[in-house]
Amino acid sequence: MIELLIVVAIILIIAAIAIPNLIRARISANESSAAAATRTIATADIQYQTSWRSYAAALSNLSSPSTGCGTGVPPSTAACLIDYSLGFALPASPKSGYAFVATVDSTGQAFTEGGTATVPGRSGNKTFCAIEDGVVHYDTTSNAPATTTSATCVGLSTIGN
Repeated sequence: MIELLIVVAIILIIAAIAIPNLIRARISANESSAAAATRTIATADIQYQTSWRSYAAALSNLSSPSTGCGTGVPPSTAACLIDYSLGFALPASPKSGYAFVATVDSTGQAFTEGGTATVPGRSGNKTFCAIEDGVVHYDTTSNAPATTTSATCVGLSTIGN
């Protein structure tokens, strides 16, 4: 009986060491994925602006439809520049623990977009954003929505490009 208790105690000690490391690794992977997705969205919005002379009014406009992209020129409401799971990675259906949004100003000539951790501290610790220059910025102090204003985004730390 004592041997069994010793084995259980050893297993609990190993679990106590391994689980926090696993959570940190998962957060790191989610944050890397979110930074890459933010860059992908920014690049897609710049491509969208080249084709339609204004930035996309919503993240879904950059996305492919759920049925996939057909042949021919896609419409401006489903430009097929990013995949469906990223284009609809909203709080209800996040991608790698992050929800993404994109907004455009009233003229259609400036955008702000990015991702926010859906469960701060468990799915990620950083908020990411980008504007029309394509540089990805991040914030570790708050988990505010990623697309507040372009001035707010520019004031944050940049990820090494």
